[in-house]
Amino acid sequence: MLARIEYALRETWASFRRNFTLTLAAVLTSAIALLLVGATFLIQRAFENLLLQWRGDVAMIVFVRSDASPEQIALIDSTLRAAPSVIDVEKIRYLDKAESYAEAQRIFAGDPVTLSLLTPETIPTQFKVVPITEDADLVRSLAGQYRTLPGVEAVALAEDEFEVISTLSRFVRTVTLIMSLVLLVVAVGLIWNTIRTAMFARRREIEVMKLVGATNWFIRVPFMLEGLLQGLIGGVVSCFGVWALNSAWTSGVATFKPGTGISSLVVPSGYLSGVIVILLALGALVGAIGSAIAASRFLDV
Repeated sequence: MLARIEYALRETWASFRRNFTLTLAAVLTSAIALLLVGATFLIQRAFENLLLQWRGDVAMIVFVRSDASPEQIALIDSTLRAAPSVIDVEKIRYLDKAESYAEAQRIFAGDPVTLSLLTPETIPTQFKVVPITEDADLVRSLAGQYRTLPGVEAVALAEDEFEVISTLSRFVRTVTLIMSLVLLVVAVGLIWNTIRTAMFARRREIEVMKLVGATNWFIRVPFMLEGLLQGLIGGVVSCFGVWALNSAWTSGVATFKPGTGISSLVVPSGYLSGVIVILLALGALVGAIGSAIAASRFLDV
């Protein structure tokens, strides 16, 4: 078993050296394609953070002061429910301090100054409101009334920003996804061509191996391993690229004034780790697919 593994690794390394130019092209193409895939994940998560508080058709948020009494909170709730012709009372959601703080941690992930001013004890709680009317003036009029209620700190409206951000998010995500898919197909083709070239260059050696009893899988494994490693190396390179891109963006956002809202576009490090794992797995898969097709197609079985 060890001898076979040693043989596979030795032949893979030899093939790398013989086809260095093709191998480099396949690795770089895989890396660029996977970098775009990673960027697509980051962009999607960034816009999700920006729209986090407006999910579920929420068009109005009533922020309640952290020191509001239970009676004041109950009054706000009853006032909201007193307008069933304008507000969908079934969809009114109240986020307590723990839930509001958890949401703030995602929204202000790139704004440590603002986040440091918030604690689970001092953060305002909030009512999420879904209007059932399309009359924007009526919704704004209600918001003005709610601002005067005791215990209300502020009332926020989604208005036109929500549609603009959603449209921009869909456009950017679609464009980057299409580009990454096209490049992934190109990467598979390049890996396929690299393995085909390597097998053609060693065709006489393969014939001799078959004559002395080598099985098809024994011959295929080094070539398939070569393709898998090409994709995996491309994945590693793309991971460094995604990490550098996210770090540069996070550092750039830190220079903005606190409270601008741009900080919501920063992706948490935990999510970035998950993206890196996906890119490595996807890189290995792309390499395995390209090499498996070539090794099966061009080996005379």
